[in-house]
Amino acid sequence: VTMPGADIVTQNDLLIVGPGVLGRLVAEKWLKEHPGCKVFGQTASTDHHSELTDIGIIPSLKGSTISQKAPYVIFCAPPSRSDDYPGDLRVAASNWNGEGSFLFTSSTALYDCSDNRLCNEDCPSIPVGRGPRTDVLLRAENVVLEAGGCVLRLDAASLAIAIMKKRPRGRIFLGCDNKPLSRKEIMDAVNKSGKFDTKFQGFTGTDGPLGKRMENSKTRADIGWEPQYPSFTEFLGVDS
Repeated sequence: VTMPGADIVTQNDLLIVGPGVLGRLVAEKWLKEHPGCKVFGQTASTDHHSELTDIGIIPSLKGSTISQKAPYVIFCAPPSRSDDYPGDLRVAASNWNGEGSFLFTSSTALYDCSDNRLCNEDCPSIPVGRGPRTDVLLRAENVVLEAGGCVLRLDAASLAIAIMKKRPRGRIFLGCDNKPLSRKEIMDAVNKSGKFDTKFQGFTGTDGPLGKRMENSKTRADIGWEPQYPSFTEFLGVDS
């Protein structure tokens, strides 16, 4: 099966593998910034193809082929629906012509940091063998880096686009707002915002890992990016 309208690929065309919430935001921003380009969206099912078409994405099923390789590829499909996640990344890499950018959205879970410690781009990654979930992501990242693509740990549509437009090669970037909050602080802010009819009452337990506090000054300096909202509390419109 060949994607419709894919016969001629122009310099700003974009292939999104897994056009879910993040992928659709990327598509909408990319289409605004690159009028006349084509954005392709590859999905695991046809369930949402009409919705994708409505926002200007040319949909296709996983396993479809593109007659011409795309200059920009972003992979934001989750591993949960894949039998061979690194293999899916190899297919995506094979659909990239190497000119613009190939970006994989990964997870900050791969930074070997916990107990509420500060974590930035220089924090070491978890070694392969620690667990099946992190192993899958690490192997997927390696496929991308070996192909000359880049990795973005954590999701932000505007940052993903800023990275692709810079066209870096073989790099790992980090996305965050530099204003880390605990789960309690997040829910206190939600309650304070008054944006919801019901109030959060409390957590069911207090055990479990403390997580990490993310900081991405290096990514910001290299890419020239700032988040739309400086913090979650400012997004909600409450005092920090």
